Amino acid sequence: MIFRAEDQNQLQLVEREDIDDEEDLFEAIDKLIAQGINAGDIKKLQDAGIYTCNGLMMHTKKHLTGIKGLSEAKVDKICEAAEKIVNFGYITGSDALLRRKSVIRITTGSQALDELLGGGIETLAITEAFGEFRSGKTQLAHTLCVSTQLPTNMRGGNGKVAYVDTEGTFRPDRIIPIAERFGMDPGAVLDNIIYARAYTYEHQYNLLLGLAAKMSEEPFRLLIVDSVIALFRVDFTGRGELAERQQKLAQMLSRLIKIAEEFNVAVYMTNQVIADPGGGVFISDPKKPAGGHVLAHAATIRLMFRKGKGEQRICKVFDAPNLPEAEAISFFPPLLFLLFTLVGWFNFSMKNKESCITIS
Repeated sequence: MIFRAEDQNQLQLVEREDIDDEEDLFEAIDKLIAQGINAGDIKKLQDAGIYTCNGLMMHTKKHLTGIKGLSEAKVDKICEAAEKIVNFGYITGSDALLRRKSVIRITTGSQALDELLGGGIETLAITEAFGEFRSGKTQLAHTLCVSTQLPTNMRGGNGKVAYVDTEGTFRPDRIIPIAERFGMDPGAVLDNIIYARAYTYEHQYNLLLGLAAKMSEEPFRLLIVDSVIALFRVDFTGRGELAERQQKLAQMLSRLIKIAEEFNVAVYMTNQVIADPGGGVFISDPKKPAGGHVLAHAATIRLMFRKGKGEQRICKVFDAPNLPEAEAISFFPPLLFLLFTLVGWFNFSMKNKESCITIS
């Protein structure tokens, strides 16, 4: 269940079937039965984590033939049937523009940061946040867990959240005051967050595979991975394993962008930084994001977080296809952030139907 606003001061839970625009997001894999595909073969696809025709078309035939019980002939027949249901060919620029209208921007809780991002964190895209420890990355993740559940007319995502934690930093008790300051029921908010702690890079990837079943049945709008690189830095050591690490990381990132586009969800992933020995003496803070070019090319929007003067936290658009390079000073350590969120929500109520929280 998710939240919907009945008036400016009341939020109410509604069932998925009451939401009309969910039906057009993807085509369920069950529709292949009408195209002559055996129900047993569809069950095999579902067991492999494929629940939609859109997702099916995102896999190579080599991968599909690797599924137990699916021969090359069966895979060819299944793919031909899926092509009749979903169009994965060329479209016009005008059609592409229409598709972009399905993008939902989820508020970050900060007016300055929302303006920097053109409205908030985008669905159909991967937003990467990198920076040192205590620079605000995980705090933003916790805030997005709540704001994603706001109705779209309040700049929310009107959906649930999946949280994959690789560093043990998720704190449900932190969600409670944030939900209260957004005027939401903390218990309902926590129920709308599914959480998993990953301990190896393989476990992390398997958790992502398992999301397809949940997202095909319930309205999710956000996937958080905090952090995406941590387990790879642990499970692969030395230059001798670097090539394999980057290959496995690329597969992980490919899975993330497929989830984003298949189910119209926003992917927010945090990333660590590494010291850059080649930074030179003229660069005051020679640090760069971990993951190399593989991660850099996979992320749609890259945000750099750093500490400012005193309690300030600064976010800079490091790379984005449609956003100018700019900075926003709007982040605070956890306790102060909650205080300013409270002030922002009070301002929100006073301004009747204004749809963002001002904390900067």
